[in-house]
Amino acid sequence: MLPTILDLSSLRAAYQSGLTPLDAIEEVISRRAASRDAAIFITPVPDEELRAAAKALMARAPEANSLPLWGVPFAVKDNIDAAGLPTTAACPAYEYRPEADSTVVARLKAAGAIIIGKTNLDQFATGLNGTRSPYGAPRSVFDAAYISGGSSSGSSVTVASGLAAFALGTDTAGSGRVPAAFNNLVGIKPTPGLLPNTGAVPACKSVDCITIFAATVGDGVAIRKVAEGFDAADPFSRPAKPAKLPVSGLRIGVLAGAEREFFGDKEVEALYDQAIERAKALGATIVPFDYTPFREAAALLYDGPWVAERLAAVEDFLATNAADFDPTVRGIIEGAKGKTAVEAFNGRYRLEELRRKTEAEWEKADVLLLPTAPTTYTVADMLADPVVLNGRLGRYTNFVNLLDCAAIAVPAGFGKGGLPGGVTVIAPAFTDDALAPLADALHRAASSGMGIDRQAAIPEASRVVSGDDDFIEIAVVGAHLTGMPLNHELAGAGGRLVKTCRTAGDYRLFVLPNTTPAKPGLLREPGHKGQGLEVEVWALPADAFGRFVQKIPAPLGIGKLTLEDGSSVSGFVCEAHAVKCAEEITALGGWRNYISAKLAS
Repeated sequence: MLPTILDLSSLRAAYQSGLTPLDAIEEVISRRAASRDAAIFITPVPDEELRAAAKALMARAPEANSLPLWGVPFAVKDNIDAAGLPTTAACPAYEYRPEADSTVVARLKAAGAIIIGKTNLDQFATGLNGTRSPYGAPRSVFDAAYISGGSSSGSSVTVASGLAAFALGTDTAGSGRVPAAFNNLVGIKPTPGLLPNTGAVPACKSVDCITIFAATVGDGVAIRKVAEGFDAADPFSRPAKPAKLPVSGLRIGVLAGAEREFFGDKEVEALYDQAIERAKALGATIVPFDYTPFREAAALLYDGPWVAERLAAVEDFLATNAADFDPTVRGIIEGAKGKTAVEAFNGRYRLEELRRKTEAEWEKADVLLLPTAPTTYTVADMLADPVVLNGRLGRYTNFVNLLDCAAIAVPAGFGKGGLPGGVTVIAPAFTDDALAPLADALHRAASSGMGIDRQAAIPEASRVVSGDDDFIEIAVVGAHLTGMPLNHELAGAGGRLVKTCRTAGDYRLFVLPNTTPAKPGLLREPGHKGQGLEVEVWALPADAFGRFVQKIPAPLGIGKLTLEDGSSVSGFVCEAHAVKCAEEITALGGWRNYISAKLAS
């Protein structure tokens, strides 16, 4: 029996106890059929295709939990490509059928996740409320009279209602965070460029981010690590450059004075104050800061020349299909007509002026703690005043991508009216991992459950802990991979899976003769032009790392591996003499594929 909300640890435990991905998919099919919200999906994957995908996964990777996301059902916002499913961006006339998965979807599927459908959104990802779609308006899982938030409306509702364990959204102005707040979820908004946008319909290409909705921070971070990594096909993709935050003595900036604006919503304001008290109880120093330059930067996204990026994304289509646009979306995008290059440069200059002013505020605080949204509205209210009310929802979100920040939105409890509120922790670029322990602690302290299940206990297995300075990363390529015979040497020593990725393309892989259990040998050959080989990066406690390395038998050893994103990590390498007569398996793409092929033969 699966819990109401699907989280990674519960799914993995169920699989370890004998549940199969096909069993889980049958439950998803049943829940989807029973859902009362007909606007969640634009294109659900048909039942039989879902069953076939589960069976195919079990044939490819028969051992339970042998892939990082083995059998995990997920949904995809319908402005992100998934092969075999149409992409509409919530505009039927815009529909096309991609031949390939987007980069992020491909990585998640390779890790064992099963896509259950394409979800509804504010058309062309233009909106924060979820009502701007010809496919209907997904509703808050707590009160159908209220908006679900947008633009990633359907994605948030799939997770909050227990249809999927996670879902992909996108975020330009707050679309990966506002729906999380309105549905009692975690919203992972990565540093711009950390997750490649290859295969996503752009809104504002220079600041768009693919995001993750999940039940817990730990789940969201684990999924992000599978999906992230440099992709040369995306001109805005960037290799990760992890930045740290203080483990102790953390200074958290909070709103003060006239910048505290909740548009009369006392319940959300009270939830924000409670979150501040929780942060203080966790040992943080609370620091009032001046939000003014951040707010003024936020205004540039719609009131300045950046709206021209939305026109650039759909200019040709708009010229021939203006009548097919949602009227509000059309009005916003057409508002960019007439914007000049001079205005664009002046807007850029103004943003840099404001960035300089925010630097003074970052001198006061390491992290900002802000309301995710200052209030919420009914669907009827939003339809009656779509531009003004939508603008209010982005008051504390619009600046984040313009100013190159990482952010994690978490639940902050419920008001007396039964609707949830949320807060977001925000810090400069590439603090994604460093933010996670604080975000996780705030979520747990809020005691708000997960999604629609307000009483759910957040699993201990998903807890995100600080102190990564005491851990050392190591890349494994063979018998130490998840589900392989020697993985216990990592997991049993307190190791944590950081991510699954690939090496650079100039590595070759061989089967070492006369080894028990069977082991591969990895060699780097400059000039070899391959596709890279699958590896897992694990983090081991420093003392355990030393003990682990001491036990590695010749001809294997630890050296520096170069990964596909150009970064380097310690990992298994092999002495060249050991593979002179060995079977080469480079073409299979990794040790796991070799073992699967061997079992199938």
